[in-house]
Amino acid sequence: MISILTSPDFISSAISFSVILLLGTLGELLTERAGHLNLGVEGMMLLGASFGYIAAVRSSSLVFALVAACLGSGLGALMYAFLTVSLRVNQTVTGLALTMFGAGLANSVGSKVAGTSTPPNIEAFFSFHPLEMDSPNSAFLRFINKAFLSHDVFVYFSIVLAVLLCVFLFRTQEGLALRLTGENTAAADASGIKVTRIKYLYIVIGGVLCGLGGLYLPLVQQGYWIENITAGQGWLVVALVIFVRWHPIKAIAGSFVFGALSILGSSVQLNERLSTIPFYNQYIMSMFPFFLTIVVLVITSARKGAWRGPAEIGHPYFREDR
Repeated sequence: MISILTSPDFISSAISFSVILLLGTLGELLTERAGHLNLGVEGMMLLGASFGYIAAVRSSSLVFALVAACLGSGLGALMYAFLTVSLRVNQTVTGLALTMFGAGLANSVGSKVAGTSTPPNIEAFFSFHPLEMDSPNSAFLRFINKAFLSHDVFVYFSIVLAVLLCVFLFRTQEGLALRLTGENTAAADASGIKVTRIKYLYIVIGGVLCGLGGLYLPLVQQGYWIENITAGQGWLVVALVIFVRWHPIKAIAGSFVFGALSILGSSVQLNERLSTIPFYNQYIMSMFPFFLTIVVLVITSARKGAWRGPAEIGHPYFREDR
């Protein structure tokens, strides 16, 4: 098992897999910081994946693919924002409805390009690894090169984005307004902050990030579209936001941990010795990320005064009650 975990191929795969989780986590984190729990992450990821991939196949343009993914997932998030912010519909029910709606629409759209591979020019773009070294002589450098430097631009973009979001949240006035809206919407409104604008804006931005994470799956990782391609990763994102305590920098490490645990089962199945041990079962290991989240929740709940996330999550805001 140790040899698998320390393998440069395993670490590289875990980092690549974590991109989807990281972008989704950053998106849901922004939404929850605005005081809204959006359980429609899975639906938005599927919308971004399907709309973006069909645009990529039909146009062979990465720009069109990114724009289409943003529009598809952004419109899903906008629907959620309208229902929960303007109409004050229950956030949990709306999120679940968005997941079902998004999955149905995405699978319908994606079926148009089922069996079609990623266009060669887009595949070539993601085959370029800007930090990769040319055949280093040192064994240590070869390990670093394979594990951490042999990745495409999208991987490094998601990490840089997490750092920028951390600076935005904790070092800017707009970030403070967002955090205050999620903690005490009435106080934010009374202080002159346009809470409706903030809620709409960051719910939609959060949805767009989820869509970009979903697009990475068919466009880069798998290179083709299949039905329900996200396979429950949207639910992993919801758990991961709690696991990283709503913090963008912690989301980088958390996404890597969840990404590693998510592929650990399939990696073990490829090992002839370990695959014969009943405990090392792919389906048992797929529960590890959720088990970790439960452990974190239990530990946090046991600590006195521990922050349990934005206080306004799940609560509709009625300005007349202020």
